[in-house]
Amino acid sequence: MNASETDKREKKAGLAQRWWYTLASYVAVTKPPSVLLLVFTALAPMVIATGGQPISLRLFLVAIVAITLGCAGANTLTCYIDRDIDALMERTRKRPIPAKRIYPPEKALYWGLLLTLLSLILAWTINFLSFVCIALGLLDNVVVYSLLTKRRSPLNVIWGGFSGGLPALFGWAAVNNEISFTALLIAALVVLWIPNHIWNLAIFYSDDYKEVKVPMLPAVFGLTRTLRCIIATVLLMYLASIGLYFVGGFGWLYLCVALAFGFLISVGNIYLFFRPSHRNAWLMFKLSSPYLFVLFAGMMADVWLR
Repeated sequence: MNASETDKREKKAGLAQRWWYTLASYVAVTKPPSVLLLVFTALAPMVIATGGQPISLRLFLVAIVAITLGCAGANTLTCYIDRDIDALMERTRKRPIPAKRIYPPEKALYWGLLLTLLSLILAWTINFLSFVCIALGLLDNVVVYSLLTKRRSPLNVIWGGFSGGLPALFGWAAVNNEISFTALLIAALVVLWIPNHIWNLAIFYSDDYKEVKVPMLPAVFGLTRTLRCIIATVLLMYLASIGLYFVGGFGWLYLCVALAFGFLISVGNIYLFFRPSHRNAWLMFKLSSPYLFVLFAGMMADVWLR
């Protein structure tokens, strides 16, 4: 092999590596773990709405792609909006935009707008109600939360939390073209889960939020008051998960999962209240992540078994 051929291969390898690096950055800015969890909360209502019966493959694929693109687009747009504070916070400074892996930042804006547009188009092909669910989710997350309340109100997580329940409503609407009380209660579980998940994280990084002047509850009202609010939302979430057993017609499997894991996360946050520390808040943040996944998996397993 001569030197010229070696140079060509090295250039091709370098080009491929740069393309892969760029692709990885554009995927990372969508926050894949968050997207995966939200898509899962849409999948479970789809299964429940059909009573465990097979779903049309076309409908399933279109719905999953639509909600995936919608969540990814919303996360990308919020990363673009928060690029200035992300560059200052320890937790976020390595994200693709502040780390300049995506530069200039407007590239992320266009990427997010493209993802959301494709999501809305696909949702429209399913039914109008599905389109409304995704549109409202985008409006609440991007406009109400990121643009209007995140930097202005200690209740920003509450106002922005409504968008977390929209994927669940979307999943139900995609299958049944209507929103039932069961679907609303499933969505409420996600909405009530968000405060304890985000506020425990904010306790751990409260100094970061104070530095960038983002009025997250722990940075404004202190630890004790924040923990009272967390316990209130966790207990409401626990009650809603048990109420869903009666309203949704679930069986013993779901009830056991809801009782056991709801008890675990409730006791954990009560322990945090009496033994407040950044370390314990971090542990409860980590514990809250699988809770939602396990609960929704329990719903689907219960339906399939019955």
